[in-house]
Amino acid sequence: MLKLTKRTEYGLIALMHLADRSGEVLSVRSIGEHYSMPQRLLAQTLQDLSHSGLVQSQRGAGGGYSLAQAPNAITIGAVVQALEGQPGLTSCHEPPAFGQNSVCGIEPLCPIRSPLDRIRHGIWALLQGTTLQSLADSSLAPHELFTAPSTSPTETATP
Repeated sequence: MLKLTKRTEYGLIALMHLADRSGEVLSVRSIGEHYSMPQRLLAQTLQDLSHSGLVQSQRGAGGGYSLAQAPNAITIGAVVQALEGQPGLTSCHEPPAFGQNSVCGIEPLCPIRSPLDRIRHGIWALLQGTTLQSLADSSLAPHELFTAPSTSPTETATP
């Protein structure tokens, strides 16, 4: 089933922590100790988020990380994309092994590829329409967490 990696979970936790302390520069150590997360994995995760433009890093004695964008501008989809790529549901969405044309031998006749692809696009649209701000807003009902993305699912298929 669709499951986020630990890196993505830690990345989201760190981003929420940074959003709660808007404008502050926080160290990997302070975030890691607050949530009992492995600092090495958290540091690698925050570096990847920095490369993707979601956080800013500052070097030096008072260095650390801060959000590069407002919490309402950072989507869960952007975080997932930065840390693990767009999620797939079936082997159709995995690259074929070296020397193979396809992962699946029944791909040309497959009755579930298209329907599952529509589900994958729907899940991706939800991730792209859910922001850090909406996750932080405990007053929102589950169906209010996301906003409809401005692009169609086929436009978000290849970010």
